Amino acid sequence: NPLSVTILSRVHGDSLTILQAPDFVSFQKGDWPISGENIPDLVALTMGFSVKEDLSWPGLQAGPLFSRPRANVLLVVRGVNNLNLPKSVASYPLENPVPFTLDSVAETVHSLFNEDTPVVLQLAPSEERLYMLGKANAVFEDLPVTLQQIRARLSQDGSVLTSLPLNSLSRNAEADLLFLSEVQVLHDITALLQKHKHLAKDHSPDIYSLELSGLEELSRLYGPDSPQYRDATAILATVLQKFGEEVYGLYGKSAVVEVVTVKTFEAPLTRKSRSILESRQISNPGSPYNLAYKYNYEYAVVFNIVLWLMIALALALVVIAYNLWNMDPGYDSIIYRMTNQKIRMD
Repeated sequence: NPLSVTILSRVHGDSLTILQAPDFVSFQKGDWPISGENIPDLVALTMGFSVKEDLSWPGLQAGPLFSRPRANVLLVVRGVNNLNLPKSVASYPLENPVPFTLDSVAETVHSLFNEDTPVVLQLAPSEERLYMLGKANAVFEDLPVTLQQIRARLSQDGSVLTSLPLNSLSRNAEADLLFLSEVQVLHDITALLQKHKHLAKDHSPDIYSLELSGLEELSRLYGPDSPQYRDATAILATVLQKFGEEVYGLYGKSAVVEVVTVKTFEAPLTRKSRSILESRQISNPGSPYNLAYKYNYEYAVVFNIVLWLMIALALALVVIAYNLWNMDPGYDSIIYRMTNQKIRMD
């Protein structure tokens, strides 16, 4: 089509880029900075959840009340100087790039949809850090987590090594393998979702948070002007775009995919790692995460009973008042009717 134009979005350093978003999640294009500590609240608002404090940021407008994305995928890429991404929904500068997690959003999803199969997956391959919740854990049990598992996966069938143009990247260097292992994890996540499409079709929302630091290691080892870093940056831009499009399609074009790029975090993120076996023991969302209350699934039923009963009583009161106001005492009231008859008899 001669009228089609490909627009590239060049991401410089610290930024938030919206790769994919459904039409009912309205991101406005503009140069509005957002703080790193507000990213979890932004993710919560895109999913239709409430936050403790209002996010006074004009980049996201309020959407329809009854429309909620099926998934939110947040990709955090460390060590980025600039990244050429194909046409995106919007991009914003990121200020105060402090480490953050989506634990609050994950706890909300798990507490509200505990009886369903929400996917709550937070993963950092470089730190071998895994955080999972919910009954969908069994699907991701085979996902390689440790660097040893991922390196073994790179030598198996369907490895990304057979399809990526490595150029200056080596299959034997430690930093190169770390970067390639993160690309492999992205590929395996979409492959598992392709195999278990029912997870993307249920009514419970899914949360993905993936932290990639392979570029940061390549920049530290080879330098930001090295051919290894340039080749890895080009590969990652292509892989991220493909990953976003595949997830967006798997969720029926009802998923938000964000990419947060930072040169480096201002402080290290400390967090206890969780293995898959440990995550399977998480069944009560009240005690392990210090939630304020456990969600009562009869709340919706009780709410509807009280709501419609009050509406019915209010309508009945209006009808009674209207009829009393327009009543003719001589014909409609038995008291006045008997009085008239008595008068006639006298």
